[in-house]
Amino acid sequence: MLLDRYIGGLTLRAFLIISIGLTALFSLLTFVEQLSYVGRGNYRVTDALIYVLLTAPYRLLQLTPVSMLLSTLLALGTLARASELTAFRSLGISEARIIGAVLKLAFPIIVALFLVAQFVVPPTQQLAQRQQAAALNDAVPLLSADGFWAENNRQYLNVQDFGYGNVMEGIEIYSFGDDGTLHSYIHADRADIEPDGTWLLTGVLRKQVVSSQFITQKFASLGWNSFISGREVQLLTLPPETMPPVALYEYIQGLKRLHQQAIRYEQKFWTMVSIPLSILAMVLIAAPFVFGTQRSQSAGRQLFIGTILGVVFLLSQQITSYLGLLLDLNPAVSALAPTLLLLGLGGYLLQRQHDLLARPSHFPQFLEKLPIARALFGKQNDEDEAKSDDLKHEVK
Repeated sequence: MLLDRYIGGLTLRAFLIISIGLTALFSLLTFVEQLSYVGRGNYRVTDALIYVLLTAPYRLLQLTPVSMLLSTLLALGTLARASELTAFRSLGISEARIIGAVLKLAFPIIVALFLVAQFVVPPTQQLAQRQQAAALNDAVPLLSADGFWAENNRQYLNVQDFGYGNVMEGIEIYSFGDDGTLHSYIHADRADIEPDGTWLLTGVLRKQVVSSQFITQKFASLGWNSFISGREVQLLTLPPETMPPVALYEYIQGLKRLHQQAIRYEQKFWTMVSIPLSILAMVLIAAPFVFGTQRSQSAGRQLFIGTILGVVFLLSQQITSYLGLLLDLNPAVSALAPTLLLLGLGGYLLQRQHDLLARPSHFPQFLEKLPIARALFGKQNDEDEAKSDDLKHEVK
């Protein structure tokens, strides 16, 4: 228990520092991108900064697997260079037991990420989009406690609630004449936006005033040419990329019940599912780069190797996701394939832990042969070899 707290605490401190650092780095890149909008409408540098801050939780969520890989390498590498891992093993503590201490830390991190994805990311992403659109002078309908209201040519539209994607619920449409009298009233349970921009109302109740009398009609579905543009609807509805996991799953099931295409949303859902598995895989894959190397590798070299692995993993995830959409592959397979391959590789390398203690893994050696790695660490290696030669001469 004491060992778990010691290793977990060291890894947690490294994880927090690296997570904040990576999120800040990618936020800076986003800020530079947002500067291209400064000067349009009322968009100012402060608006760009607010947008970056509001979208930071989403970037943190996406970068967590890489942060976990780097923090594991840094924390265990520190123990290895201080010969603490050697001391642990001399006391009969196995490599699997040490990795297990890091895996115990991964589970509360996964729970925290789920809470962030469920309750923090959706509202902050939506608020960032609305504030950006308002600063750019894009038209945004009036929001209130009763949903939102919009008016055009004596037509008043009220939407009580928003689903996800292009779905709205509780729609009321009032039409008035030039003299201010009510001509018609439409209530719909739901509205779906068609590709051509028209709204398909379902569960419709329409009342029209004819000769001072109401004529009531009911329709299973009814088309309506909305005066709200697609851009304005996107500002009010939550895009599927930032849906909460639970709501995204329910939305997918709803689309399937309506026999509508849901592969894009399924791909996003399984990508979310892959994040916890990716965190576990990153912990496993970090072990071969720590055990057996002991003090022979510097912290910079280990972080360089981890960065290369993280970049390759992120790129492979994006490539398989795009290929899955392009080739109409199973969303679960295309989204989970890189993570499952990484898990398998990490498990295989852990089984060879005794071999790794006898000789380093060939994969780190391959990375060290890259030109950038030789440029960064070649000088240090030459100095180490020179010191070793001097020591041999002194012994003779």
